[in-house]
Amino acid sequence: MAGTLKFELVTPERMALSQDATQVVVPGLEGDFTVLPGHAPVISALRPGVVDVTLPDASKARIFVKGGFAEVNPQQLTVLAERALDVEAMDAGTIAAELAVAEADFAAAADDTARLAAAAAVAQLRGLQRA
Repeated sequence: MAGTLKFELVTPERMALSQDATQVVVPGLEGDFTVLPGHAPVISALRPGVVDVTLPDASKARIFVKGGFAEVNPQQLTVLAERALDVEAMDAGTIAAELAVAEADFAAAADDTARLAAAAAVAQLRGLQRA
């Protein structure tokens, strides 16, 4: 379809999502970035955060990812995520459980990189908890 790119979200367990999108906002390690059809090729590490997908019918999908990588080319965006959860399907119990894991990861972090990733996950999950 013209004006779209193929978006795929893959976790170690499964292909979580594969469909056309008009725009995808990705939580890159250096900050969020928007991918549109025709985007220049890039590979980026991801920090924990929400991937916002705009579909061709203007509906939206929001997926919480816990780190990973994104590979962009002009026709496609592939996100390889350590973990992915549909934000709409997350209830208070799921968010609380994920937050407990993130807080434990933060407490056990052995270096600055692990601490920063865990802190980002905690912040994003607390934001989802309030929403």
